Formats: sequence, C-alpha cells, structure tokens
Amino acid sequence: MSKQDGRERLVSAANADDSETPILHVDMDSFFASVSLLDRPEDAHRPVAIGHRAGRSVVSTANYAARRYGVNAAMPMARALQLCPSLLVIEPDFAAYRHYSGIVMNIFREMTPMVEVLGIDEAFLDVSGARRLLGSPSEIGQQIRRRVREQTGLACTVGIAATKFVAKIASGKGKPDGLLVIPKAETVAFLRPLPIRALWGVGAKTAESLERIALRTVADVADAPERLLVRAVGPATALKLQLLARGQDARRVEPAVAAEKSIGHEVTFEHSIADPRAIRRELLGLSDRVAARLRAADMSARTVAIKVRFDDFTTLSRSRTLAEPTHVARRIFEEAADLVDALEIAGRPVRLIGVRGEQLQTGTDPRAALWDPDEDWREAESAIDTLRARFGAGAIMSAALLDRAAPAPSVPPHGIVRDHIEPYDH
Repeated sequence: MSKQDGRERLVSAANADDSETPILHVDMDSFFASVSLLDRPEDAHRPVAIGHRAGRSVVSTANYAARRYGVNAAMPMARALQLCPSLLVIEPDFAAYRHYSGIVMNIFREMTPMVEVLGIDEAFLDVSGARRLLGSPSEIGQQIRRRVREQTGLACTVGIAATKFVAKIASGKGKPDGLLVIPKAETVAFLRPLPIRALWGVGAKTAESLERIALRTVADVADAPERLLVRAVGPATALKLQLLARGQDARRVEPAVAAEKSIGHEVTFEHSIADPRAIRRELLGLSDRVAARLRAADMSARTVAIKVRFDDFTTLSRSRTLAEPTHVARRIFEEAADLVDALEIAGRPVRLIGVRGEQLQTGTDPRAALWDPDEDWREAESAIDTLRARFGAGAIMSAALLDRAAPAPSVPPHGIVRDHIEPYDH
C-alpha cells in the first residue's frame, strides 16, 4: 500500500489559529492524472496511472485510487499492472498539463504577487500583504481551492504555516483536496514525531548516516548533540537539519524576476553503455559543464533534472527541486545521481543521458540562504573557473573524468555532447 494514498489525511478545524502563518504551499492533487480525467468523468473513480503500456515504461504519476494498490511514480508499468490489474493507463498529454498549470498559476498571482513557482503543479505564496483585502490565510487558502475547482475542475491542497518548510509538509499531510494550518505555536510539536526524511534535503544517504547513530525522528535530530550530528553529516548539513528540526526557516518566498530558462547538457553515446560507474562518470562531467555555465551567467538553479534514453529509445525524465538554489557541480551531480539511481535502471543499456538546471535565479547570494552546504565546493570550483579561464577548459577536471589510458578529453569520450539553453515552460 502506498504511504501517500490519502488515508492519513489531516485537515484543520475552522477555528485553527492562522494569525502568524502567512506562508501557503499549494499543491495540485495527482495533477497529470487529474487533468487526463477531465474529459473522462466516467473514469474519475478508477485507479489511473499516466504512462505507456508498451515496452519498459514506468509510471509517471498515479491517482489516489491507484496508490491504494501500491502503485507509485517511477514504478515499472508492468509491476503496476500486476498490483492493480484494473489499472487504467493513460498516455501523457503535456500540452494539456501546461495549459491547466497556466490557469492555476494565474489564480495564485491574482491573490498575491508573492508567488514562488516550484514546478508545473505547486507554488509557495506569501499572503502577508493580501490579508486586508482578501481575509485571513485560511480564508485565502479556501478561496484558492474554490477558484481552482471552478476554473479547471481540479483539486488542490493548501498547507499554511509560519515557514516555507512547514507549509510544504502541511500540504503533503492535507492531501488530497484539503487545507491544513500549522499554528506557529504548534510548529515544533507538529514536527517532532515526523520521520527524519520529512526534513528538507534528507535523502537516502543522509538518512542512512543519521539512522546509523540512532536518529530516526525529527525530535531525535532536534535534540542531538551538535558534535554527534557534525560527525555524521558534516557541519553545514548538521546546522541546517537542526534549524529545520526546531522549526526555524528564515527563507522568504521569492517570486521570479525574469523569464526562467534552463541550462543543460546531454551526451549521446556511439555505443550504448550499461556500466553504472561509466554512467556516473558521465553525470559528473555533465554536471560540471552545467555548473560552469551557471556560474558564468551569474545564475543558480532551483531544480535539477535528468534525462535518460535507452537503446530501445524509451526516454525517462525526472527532476527535483532543491531546498536552496545552486551553481555547484558537486551538488548538481549528487542530485542527478540520486534521480538516476531512483530509476533502478541497472543493466539496461543507455543511449543518451542529460543533466539540466531549471528554474534559474540570477545573482543568488549563498549568504542570504538559511544555510550554505556547499561552501567548500563552491570555493574550489571558483578557483577551477579561474584556472580554466587562464589555461583553457580542458586544463583541469575531476580525476573521475580522466581516462587513464588516454589524454584527458575536452568532452566525454563516449559520444557527442549537446549544449542547450532553453525557455522553461511551466
């Protein structure tokens, strides 16, 4: 059974205290599946997955009825059909997703100009300046839910809190089609029983490091001696995690100030490769090139995306929004590698692989962030930029990129690299 099937849904009472909770996180419910069902109302209560039946397709997203059978995103479609033989599989329609996303984002911006878009189906809103005109945060959240339903036929969930981090957790707890307020005074009590993976930025590797020292809940992290956390995850991550675990998150909602673009690189191999080490080496090289161009443009990426194409031309794309924007190659690589690992592609020959930075921001100053986990790498990569500017792009690179049997290449040795800077369309 899926852990996100809506059976543990929490919603707020009408009298919940929202007097000090100006941050909303609005997330559309199973967005792709819900859009695809708008023209098929007779199938609205069926378990649905978006993807392809043929070949080795994976589930792009599943609705809540399908999740109750254990069907989840990134699962092989063949496995999903085993778990749920009655599963309705619908081909993706990205033009429709962009259309409805545009309507939803316009509704948000009509409520407040303080909208920080996280992806095609979610955003943060700061409604501090909208209270006098539109009412309390809870009233604004209910207005958003009503207007989205009236204008699109879709459902969304609203999390309301004093900080971005807690608002995002609240929207997850309120799904589907709910509204959950976490009063400021109850923030710490709400966070403490949650598992450590609820903390923003805790992935599989960090969770393993924390669990190794018997830290399994947010309360464990909040109460842990600083020296213990530093030994487990390093000083920057230790500081970040304890601040979040104690309900502290000073980050503001940051509306986009310029047209968003993406910066990415991809490589097509002359011969498909299946060696995981070779794939990771290519990811590292691509991440390095993306990061270098981000720094050259004085930009940082809020989202890291990957693309993998197999020798049968099946193509998978995945993305992850970061807690803080970055232009550090090591951070981009680690996120990209996690995304590829989650696809569980071991043994499948890969024809193309790509890395892209999306939701770009200009002039990002790491000192303004809640934490800067990449400070050491940032300094090292700035020094590398200086050396490359003086001696050429191939003058210095990660040792992992070197072919011991040949001189260092200026592009990955297995294929053809394509560079691109594209409009990023929500």
